[in-house]
Amino acid sequence: MIARIAVTGPESTGKSVLAELLAAYYKTVWVPEYAREYLDSLGHPYEKEDIALIARGQLAREAIREEKATSMLFCDTEMLVTKIWSEVKYKWCDPWILDALENHRYNLYLLCDIDLPWQYDPLREHPDQRQFLFDLYYRELSARKFPFAVVRGTGERRLKNAVETIEQFNFAR
Repeated sequence: MIARIAVTGPESTGKSVLAELLAAYYKTVWVPEYAREYLDSLGHPYEKEDIALIARGQLAREAIREEKATSMLFCDTEMLVTKIWSEVKYKWCDPWILDALENHRYNLYLLCDIDLPWQYDPLREHPDQRQFLFDLYYRELSARKFPFAVVRGTGERRLKNAVETIEQFNFAR
């Protein structure tokens, strides 16, 4: 059985880098963030309906990568990201995302702290709301009783902290 590990959190917290590094460390595959691919090819500003399409695309990509995974699959983003994104941007979330959040669980959620410097990216929208967004993630993960840990540190230290957390859960290799 594959252990699915979600790398989650606010924008510009190193989710993509961490997911890729963890996959390399554990010699498995990872699922890149589908939103970036979707938005880069959209050709116009996104609308609230696009977020549900992104969520569906993310899970479809995850299913494909899961077939190639060894003992673990690292997912750069998951349904909580799309829920919070939609609610912050539109004060609304598609019921499909809410259902997927409840029914598509991960063995572990790694919540990336905001201790990395903000890096500009045209797809990022909230450089001044990092603490607010981090707190939203923390409260949601806690309230839903999802197994999670906050990952802190820069560079190799961040990777080491994530590996130590994963090892505590004793996922079979």
